[in-house]
Amino acid sequence: MDIPDKRYPGGKTPSVELTVTVKSGPPAERMRRWTRAVMKACGVSLRPVSVLICGDQRIRGLNRAFRGIDKPTDVLSFPSDDETFLGDLAIDVPYALRQAVRRGHGLDREIQILLTHGILHLLGHDHETDDGTMFRLQAELMARVFGPGPDGVPRDEASEPAPSRALPERET
Repeated sequence: MDIPDKRYPGGKTPSVELTVTVKSGPPAERMRRWTRAVMKACGVSLRPVSVLICGDQRIRGLNRAFRGIDKPTDVLSFPSDDETFLGDLAIDVPYALRQAVRRGHGLDREIQILLTHGILHLLGHDHETDDGTMFRLQAELMARVFGPGPDGVPRDEASEPAPSRALPERET
């Protein structure tokens, strides 16, 4: 489900700096709409974010440089220390495609999952150290923003619903 820009208050839309270095994947404007929709659902719709859509080699270099892991990964998140900027995301399209095939759904859905997952990391959530909160929020966001379908959440992590105060109410 794409949310058109006219749904943002006062006609303002969050700034999404998008850099695409691969030929495959969703069109740039669709990525911007998805990013804005997830940010709005999280209540951070006016904080700018930077999104890199790249391939295995580029994300492998970033993963090696910033995490010391010399292999590609699906998504990397770099939160900003500046409260006026949300941070940077990098999504590996070929990795996402392999993951989507393995999980039995389409590339667009997988990129939506990775985008949502990455934005939650930018907001300070960490599924490796929390009690399942991040995955519960991810499941809620995926359903709210993109509709029913795969949400990328290990089922044992999302057994309890997210607290209703965790995300702003959806506008109709």
